[in-house]
Amino acid sequence: MTSSRLGPAVAYFLFSIGLITVVDTVCKIYTNELSPVQLVWGYFVGMCLTLVFYFGARQTKLSWLMASQQTALQWIRPLFLVLSISALFVGLKFLPLAEAVILGFMAPLFITALAHPLLGERVPIHRWLAVVVGLIGVGIVIRPGSGIWHWAAIMPLAGALCFGLFQLSTRRLAKTESTDGMLYYTGVAGLVWSTLLVPFFWAETQPMHWLVFLGTGLLGAVAHLCMIQAFERAQASLLAPFNYSKLLWSILLGYLVFDELPTTNTLGGTTLIIAAGLYVVYRESRDNNKASTHTHGIR
Repeated sequence: MTSSRLGPAVAYFLFSIGLITVVDTVCKIYTNELSPVQLVWGYFVGMCLTLVFYFGARQTKLSWLMASQQTALQWIRPLFLVLSISALFVGLKFLPLAEAVILGFMAPLFITALAHPLLGERVPIHRWLAVVVGLIGVGIVIRPGSGIWHWAAIMPLAGALCFGLFQLSTRRLAKTESTDGMLYYTGVAGLVWSTLLVPFFWAETQPMHWLVFLGTGLLGAVAHLCMIQAFERAQASLLAPFNYSKLLWSILLGYLVFDELPTTNTLGGTTLIIAAGLYVVYRESRDNNKASTHTHGIR
């Protein structure tokens, strides 16, 4: 991978994570009115409607979108996403935004640990170290006695595992599938899976709730398109530390929306988290430059 591909991959990934955090924030606001599963279902309804306009404007043929060399994985991958979002929304109902996001930071560790056995990717030691440093930062933010270990804390952890599997599946599919095809299956299969679950958790809706469904679905569609673009340009284990950027988004939105101010511990831990991600980029760029110099010296 060249540095010219690394930069756009990171940019796509960071923007995707930012949009996902906005969706989380909006849905947290409405967890007292709607069930978490219902919010997930509405999210996919909005996403599918957005995709209808998106693909329609581009005059994309349905047969081309459905064509796949890995059809089974195309259907399984969105199930991981449905389970991940559902678990997170349950956590958001009972936990502060930043705390729920912090618990979700097990996802990068899951991705790095599973990237080799599931994808056959080589994971250099410096990427492992970056993830560990990032998790130390998470520990500083959590700190003993913070009261974070509410029973609902289990849900973001479970969601983190599912989200890690979702991202690894994205990486595997990106090797053979088109971006549009993956986005199509994310919306359609996600709607199918969530529709099977939502009848058991339905609550009465108001007109405003449908606007929430449409808005979060639109943001989700753009976020997943950006994530797919990122994984087409970089390895899953390389991008894993940048999941930590969600903490920065959650701190900002937590302050703006819920009037939550970060503590000194939060700022200190965030510094380590940012440093971990930047270190990965630095090492990757340096290794690429060395390889390029060596190659150019050979006739």
